[in-house]
Amino acid sequence: MIDVAGVRFKRTGKIYYFDPVDLDINLYDDVIVETVRGLEYGKVLILKEVDEDSIKGELKPVIRVATLEDKTTNIENRNNAKEAIIICEQKVQEFGLGMKLISCEYTFDRSKLLFYFSADGRVDFRELVRELASIFRTRIELRQIGVRDEAKYIGGLASCGRSTCCSTFLSDFSPVSIKMAKDQNMSLNPSKISGLCGRLMCCLKYEQEGYECINKIIPRVGEIIITVRGKGTVVSTYAIQELIKVVFESEDGNDVEYFDLKDVKRTREFNKHFIEESNYLNVEEYREEDLVELEKD
Repeated sequence: MIDVAGVRFKRTGKIYYFDPVDLDINLYDDVIVETVRGLEYGKVLILKEVDEDSIKGELKPVIRVATLEDKTTNIENRNNAKEAIIICEQKVQEFGLGMKLISCEYTFDRSKLLFYFSADGRVDFRELVRELASIFRTRIELRQIGVRDEAKYIGGLASCGRSTCCSTFLSDFSPVSIKMAKDQNMSLNPSKISGLCGRLMCCLKYEQEGYECINKIIPRVGEIIITVRGKGTVVSTYAIQELIKVVFESEDGNDVEYFDLKDVKRTREFNKHFIEESNYLNVEEYREEDLVELEKD
């Protein structure tokens, strides 16, 4: 087992492990660490022991706990980066490049200036890099990011009324699929299941495990089930509440009642007449290409 310090460089960025060496480091200390990009400024969020076999690659060291001078330098770097992105936007317009600048940052030691941008396709920015290098006198790196990362950088309010998950606490993007929306009985209307980025909402992942478990045992719509009242046909299901809406045929018409999952018995037989003729089913159809587009990274 070895001691590691988990350091995060951005508010919602990934946590990377570093060797604390023999430094007196506490949680939430600002530190200077050595990375493949050079010296970086970050915050310690984890202090623990891990199995040495679980560490992939070389464990870079923590150089020092950040001093007042280091904190001042970090603030200056952020301010200078804001000025740099304004200059870069002007140059992008001059060169007529089809790219949208999203963010900009200096490494702590100012050995590299990174620009993040989004674009519909590949962009030839070689002339832009040379121009920026002559202005800022440091190594320039431009990185193209996807729409999910763009939303993470910019942030905003989601359909729930709260700040987007990606810009507040998500450090990684989990795979999200149309199947999750179907399992959760959600409308497949792209406008209702996509986030600000235009891709499937990350929150579809949160309850998926629970839906998968309950969907294995809950009756399907159109299935005939046995209740205390007799046989009926499932009209709709509510997985989280474990409720089932059942229709019974009677002389006076159709009666509808709700039952707990534990109070019914499945027959695994289906009411074909209900499936073909029923007015209870409200199925919305959308173009397959629109749904596939939502699953892109």
